Amino acid sequence: MKHVLDRPVWSALETRHQAFAQGGKLARRYSPSIALFAATATDDAESLRAFGKLVSLGESVIMAQADAIALPVGLSAMSTATAVQMIAEAPLQTVSDERVQRLTQEDAAGMLALASLTKPGPFTSGALSLGDFWGVKIKGRLVAMAGERMKQPGYSELSGVCSHPEFRGLGLGRLLSLFVANQIFARGEIPYLHAYAANTAAIGLYESIGFRFRSMINVAVVQRAE
Repeated sequence: MKHVLDRPVWSALETRHQAFAQGGKLARRYSPSIALFAATATDDAESLRAFGKLVSLGESVIMAQADAIALPVGLSAMSTATAVQMIAEAPLQTVSDERVQRLTQEDAAGMLALASLTKPGPFTSGALSLGDFWGVKIKGRLVAMAGERMKQPGYSELSGVCSHPEFRGLGLGRLLSLFVANQIFARGEIPYLHAYAANTAAIGLYESIGFRFRSMINVAVVQRAE
């Protein structure tokens, strides 16, 4: 039996993030203003045809799944990558730091600017719609953040972990990763995350705080070119 995290985009859009979904029982995507991810229920021909109808000419979406990525006629992969999916199944080190604060819509522009600079992964100005984000500000400037993205029954994804280059080496990524993961644990859920396989520094950080490898994940930026 497939694990619910093998197709994390689909399982999120089918369950806890159904309110953000466009599409139907065979293929779904997030509303473009919220997230760029899209998925099929399976790789059968009917699901792939349904998926193709969700992507407009010139538009790009992102697929992420443990299975090899299959595409319908008319869609092509503009880029591909391999990611690791990691999971923490026991509460992590407890951290407390008065600098950590919940981010709000008033912080959206600063969050987008930080993500655009540091490129922690796909990020939009609608990220706060998906889950809580927390950050550290120095002299009123957002310099580090982490939050939650996809959600499945019993699971929440730790995402958007990044620190401004001028403030790296201060342990802010570690602090916020632990803080958000423990927020997820406190709700009785299990935190998981994705990191590009080539990002060994990030993987090492997550291993050091208690995450373990669960699965390889195939990632593709997909576009309709006809």
